[in-house]
Amino acid sequence: MGATCFAGTTSRWTSTPGSTSAAAATRASCGWPSSTRTAISVRTTNTSRSPGSVAVTRRLALAATLLLAAIGCASVARPAGPVLSPAATMREAGMVAIRTVVPDIDQDIRYFGSDNFVGTRVDGYLAPHCWLKREAAEALARVERRLRESHQRLRIFDCYRPTRAVAHFMRWANDPADLATKARHYPDFDKPQLLDGYIAPVSGHSRGATVDLTLLQCDADDAACRAVDMGTDFDFFGTRANTDSAEVTALQRRNRDRLRAAMAAEGFRNYPMEWWHFTLQLEPTPGLLYDIPVDAPEPTKPDAATGP
Repeated sequence: MGATCFAGTTSRWTSTPGSTSAAAATRASCGWPSSTRTAISVRTTNTSRSPGSVAVTRRLALAATLLLAAIGCASVARPAGPVLSPAATMREAGMVAIRTVVPDIDQDIRYFGSDNFVGTRVDGYLAPHCWLKREAAEALARVERRLRESHQRLRIFDCYRPTRAVAHFMRWANDPADLATKARHYPDFDKPQLLDGYIAPVSGHSRGATVDLTLLQCDADDAACRAVDMGTDFDFFGTRANTDSAEVTALQRRNRDRLRAAMAAEGFRNYPMEWWHFTLQLEPTPGLLYDIPVDAPEPTKPDAATGP
């Protein structure tokens, strides 16, 4: 018999129903502290009462214990999924354009044009700009500043992504007739397979703390910079794009490792299936999604405190 917690955790009872160990198993599966688990016991014997009253006592005690276990599980229940924020402007959402923090950062916002896996401009992209939660933007500025010390820079492909853009991706993925970009972006997959780990109805980008980017190597004067070889293009769907793929060369692997190390130093974690995909670990609002169109920022002075 299984005991199911409000949190969705299921444990197996190895003792008979009504025993102390069975109730303890229920409490343990819900993540109760050990002090709490040992503080609750089930009274199973009482020689001063009749057999009938003892049986009733046992049933009541078991019911009370399971109720307390359920309450405890509810207290550690997993939070609901992200919800759509009512914010109507970037300011209300706590986002800033990266160029207000790093004025000359390299941006190649692919979803504003047709150079992407959809093959057309994506819904919600009104301008080729990167917007992020301020905390993520400032962390990215620190990455850029440190890279410039060794004549390297970042090139940004995508940042905050409106939920309407994600809906556009889903429509594309469910259109079997549109195969225009298959040879370049997903040669080894059929479209339905892209829904397993690559394209989803909800994207972390819509929370404003995820960025897609690559690494540039500049000359000694920082006058000319070129993208380093990462083994695949941005938005290539396949195992070669996995960050630790064994299908890439030693040089390509070193380049990926350099990018990952630079981002990790400022609190970004990599998505292992995509070498270009990073999320700020301490997300400011992990429970909120946004659907504000990506537009050009209003003219403003750069933030001297965080810019390179």
